[in-house]
Amino acid sequence: MLKIKSARDLGAGLLFLAIGAGSFWFGRKLNLGTAARMGPGYFPMMLSGLICFIGLIVAGRSFVLSGLPIERPQWRPLTLVIASMIAFGLLIERAGLVIAVVALILMAALARREKFNFIETLGLAFGLSAFAVLAFVYGLGQSLRIWWGN
Repeated sequence: MLKIKSARDLGAGLLFLAIGAGSFWFGRKLNLGTAARMGPGYFPMMLSGLICFIGLIVAGRSFVLSGLPIERPQWRPLTLVIASMIAFGLLIERAGLVIAVVALILMAALARREKFNFIETLGLAFGLSAFAVLAFVYGLGQSLRIWWGN
């Protein structure tokens, strides 16, 4: 009988397998085509197979390599990161890209275990918002509102 040496690896492997199997399921009706003439389902199916393969490798490692036990969930970071993504989604249309990115970074930074450094986080937030504007609005030509009332 196999003994599980790393519960984290087993859980991660099973999660990869579930995501890969779900991707196969949702893409099952797409036309695959061939390697020379790829259909719309070719890349998603190949990616799903790769995810399942990675899941098998990671789950297999759990029987060979020792690992750390699974920790209890940390609810504060989990809640703050999810809330920051929801805030980004709500703010992007109403307040613009800059404010949405700054809110996302400030809220997600509160999830840190270490002490929250406001100046460092504000610098990161404005740097990432400038990058987002340059990359998405000017570089890729996306029609995103940059600022409130813009």
